[in-house]
Amino acid sequence: MDNDVSAGSGNTTVVGRLALGITLLAFGLGTTGVIDGVGASDAVSLAHYVGGVALFLVGLLAFRAGDSASGTGFVALGALWFTWAVAGQMSANAAGLFLLLFALVALTLTLAGGDTLGQAMHGLLFVAMVLLAVATFADSSSLAKVGGWAAALSGAVAWYAATAALAHWPTALPGRAAGRGVTAAG
Repeated sequence: MDNDVSAGSGNTTVVGRLALGITLLAFGLGTTGVIDGVGASDAVSLAHYVGGVALFLVGLLAFRAGDSASGTGFVALGALWFTWAVAGQMSANAAGLFLLLFALVALTLTLAGGDTLGQAMHGLLFVAMVLLAVATFADSSSLAKVGGWAAALSGAVAWYAATAALAHWPTALPGRAAGRGVTAAG
């Protein structure tokens, strides 16, 4: 491969957010049970290939393009989705611990900064994983549904962020320009 040709760009963020959005929507909606006969376990293939393999590869492309923030996020989340998909049956405590570790990665990505939609997406993912971990430890299906809704909302934010970048939709709330407020005399 020619080293002068970029293997990734801002487009890796768009593709990564689409992959994460689709995975989180499927997983979250499956966890809520809002669609009859569809559960979180039905998202395993999607989580394996789109959430795991695709996110991991997009992360590597982002690293190659010099985008270490997106690279770190997508590689870490890809590895976690891949692991979740292939882990199979595990004890409730092991599953809860895995979800807490997933939450720590999401918290790190939230605190790392970036654009507002990215922070919202990772923040909601953090909330979802904490709720799902506690629900797993407490064997609470009601709390799991709330966690599923948080995951689905995170997926919707990820989808919107990717679509907004492609469609040139707004990605920030309108605000005042710096220094253009009311003066003491005015």
